[in-house]
Amino acid sequence: MIDTVRRAREIPAVEEVALDRAAGRVLAADMAADRDSPALDRSARDGYAVRAADVPGELAVIGEVRAGERFAGAVASGQAVEIMTGAPVPEGADAVIMVEETRAANGRVRIDRAAQPAQAINRRGGEAAAGEIVLQAGTRLDYTGIAALAAFGRSRVPVYRCPAVAILSTGDELVAVDQTPEAFQIRNSNSYSLAAQVARAGGAPAILPLARDTAGHTRQAIDRGLEADLLLVSGGVSAGKYDVVEDVLAGCGAEFYFDRVLIQPGQPLVFGRARGKFFFGLPGNPASTMVTFELFARAALELLAGQTETALAMPWARLTREFRHKTGLTRFLPALLSADGAEVTPVPWRGSGDIPALARANAFLVADAGREAYAAGEWIRVLLK
Repeated sequence: MIDTVRRAREIPAVEEVALDRAAGRVLAADMAADRDSPALDRSARDGYAVRAADVPGELAVIGEVRAGERFAGAVASGQAVEIMTGAPVPEGADAVIMVEETRAANGRVRIDRAAQPAQAINRRGGEAAAGEIVLQAGTRLDYTGIAALAAFGRSRVPVYRCPAVAILSTGDELVAVDQTPEAFQIRNSNSYSLAAQVARAGGAPAILPLARDTAGHTRQAIDRGLEADLLLVSGGVSAGKYDVVEDVLAGCGAEFYFDRVLIQPGQPLVFGRARGKFFFGLPGNPASTMVTFELFARAALELLAGQTETALAMPWARLTREFRHKTGLTRFLPALLSADGAEVTPVPWRGSGDIPALARANAFLVADAGREAYAAGEWIRVLLK
């Protein structure tokens, strides 16, 4: 799927945004350092700037230098300058001794340990040389990327336009969130959970009006959805009498790449392309919609947003209690991951429509298709929520 999207995608248009609006966006051009970083030799510790050849020994303290200023003189043989972390290393000094390894009194400092040249010094250009690429095009900007851009004077940043993602929920049983449903109806939660997932993945979500379970009504909604960069349809992709989404897409000239995956929840999943736009037909049960977006649609969206690579993090954690499941499919089940990420506990739930259980969870257990039981203390993969 990823290779299909990567080969067929069009690189998004580029726009320029202020640095304080760039977080989460995908960088559209390589960014280089505008000067050496650091711009001069600076101390990595609080302590004393010395000549390495002079220690161990007792030295005369001839002054101090703080971050944000320079020392006017130079360090000669038998001398030291008190220095703070981040301060420029005085001329003549070639090592810094941590203050914890010194004894100072009456204008002199005693150092009983040898030093190596460049000890505790961050050399000029040691982090990045002027002109060196520090961030590559296709990188999604997190807070570290923002810090790098600020450090190198980039107040405005070229980024790719966020892909427009149309979100369409289908089903006669659905009503709007602000309506009071009959006992046989449910409120449309999938559109809003998908919109949150899309926004988190770097897309611009647009929720379309609900589509009813008729070919005509669904066709009108899908026609509108295919005007976006990516269409996400929730529901209507199973084998039921009123599941019409695949037939409607086929009538739009769709090319289908797959229509089923061996996972639960989320087994009926459609991925394809119609009128030059990719689409996903996601299962309608809330857990199925959420899981299949994270496993499949998120990667496609990130590539459409201009990212060069995408990855799905599934770390390992230890089970706090025994766990069993039915074999045959890889299962994603709600769970609570401990604050340190070391342990995970299954959350009781009543199936893929149990939204309260999903809200109580902060992760999903990933149970292998061929394994029925896990003992307490065993490792298991986890999909972060």
